[in-house]
Amino acid sequence: MRRWLLSELVNVIWRTLLVMWSARRRLRREGHLSPSEVGRIRVTTLPTDLDVLRHMNNGRYLSLFDLGRWDLLVRTGMAEAMKRNDWYAVVSAETVTFRKSLELWQRFDIESRLLGHDDKAIYLEHRAVVNGEIYARAIIRARMLKRAGGTLSHQELFAAVGRPEGLPDVASWVHEWAVASALPPTRAEAPSLWE
Repeated sequence: MRRWLLSELVNVIWRTLLVMWSARRRLRREGHLSPSEVGRIRVTTLPTDLDVLRHMNNGRYLSLFDLGRWDLLVRTGMAEAMKRNDWYAVVSAETVTFRKSLELWQRFDIESRLLGHDDKAIYLEHRAVVNGEIYARAIIRARMLKRAGGTLSHQELFAAVGRPEGLPDVASWVHEWAVASALPPTRAEAPSLWE
């Protein structure tokens, strides 16, 4: 009963705050993580993560992958640069592929890595991993924006945080996915017409 009550209190917002606090501690203890390195955090499947089939709800994966993204942002120093310069990131596209189910109380790692960038976005990969085996994977496309308005150029971003050495080019299928899944820009019309 006590464990269930605790899990009800530890929803995604509290998990996010705990991950950010833990990432800051790791940053002080271990130093900066290179933007091209893989970040890892350990997570447990809680009752609030489950669907009626008693495994992790498919929508919850993306919420928990946000935890990996926060850890990566803090530990690479990007979060501090974003705060200092009044920048923020928005996810513009994401896709997730499932391989195996995560069950109640199952511990797993969220692995997160920067895949690369193009002229409009940065790309990240997140994985749910159990004992070295991938259970689910997500590809994320995020745009960097300025609170004052406009899109943050990669030159400004990399000037603030450094450009990762040896960052590979984004795979062509990721670019094809980004184009195929794109919606019209926010200032263009986007009527909901079904064909």
